[in-house]
Amino acid sequence: MTDNVWFITGAGRGLGLNIAKAALAAGHKVVATGRNPEKVANAVGVSDNLAVVKLDVTSAADAEAAAQATLGRFGRIDVLVNNAASFYAGYFEELSPEQMQLQLSTSLAGPMNVTRAFLPAMRKQRSGRIVSISSTAGLMGFEFCTAYSASKFGLDGWMEALQTEVGPFGIETMIVNPGFFRTELLTEQSTNYAENSIEDYHERRAAQIVFWRSQNGKQGGDPAKLARALITLADQDKLPRRFLAGSDAIQVAEQKIALLQQQIEAYRELSDSLAIDENGNS
Repeated sequence: MTDNVWFITGAGRGLGLNIAKAALAAGHKVVATGRNPEKVANAVGVSDNLAVVKLDVTSAADAEAAAQATLGRFGRIDVLVNNAASFYAGYFEELSPEQMQLQLSTSLAGPMNVTRAFLPAMRKQRSGRIVSISSTAGLMGFEFCTAYSASKFGLDGWMEALQTEVGPFGIETMIVNPGFFRTELLTEQSTNYAENSIEDYHERRAAQIVFWRSQNGKQGGDPAKLARALITLADQDKLPRRFLAGSDAIQVAEQKIALLQQQIEAYRELSDSLAIDENGNS
């Protein structure tokens, strides 16, 4: 499918920028969004098929205005990409409630705001595709990533359930679980560390911060290739429900499957014994 209208959040840099460029190169119309529209416009470049719109995904009003601007310019929406994200790294006890809320606001409530703004148009069209960029942290919980994992597990669960609700209207969803890709997520501008310090975590915290800072710019995944893969998937007749992006993502998923199977077998008999006995025995 060509000449579709793509709406991309967080398009000023990283994966979002790559997706915007790939969609334009494939002949699609693109609405590229970000908190700083001038920065987005400079990054994406000039195209007759491009509209740049200001969007802070944490603002429901921004999301509604961006949706109306998209429909006013292009008349429809075909592919919504929930990509905007941030990373609040730290041990749960050391993360402030405010930091936890900021993580959830950007990575979970943000995609909900944008999706909610577009669903009426998609229902009216009886078509539309919603692609949400999650993470391997949405498949398995990792140390020092409690806030991020909470947001991504929530994103995955919400998208899976949403598909059952909007599928009858011809709307499809896809969860994308990337591994380590060389985006700006681990830069100082995108990564925020826990504000509090608890002595019991000191040694491990120091090691974790060294690790995460060392990974910036060394991730093995190519975001340009992932962007092109997403264009390929979105152009298919049927959108996959989930795409595991990168060999490392596949490895995490396989580890999770094995772990779940192990947990099932360990207490299968006890679990199977919990049904109500209609004969009155307990």
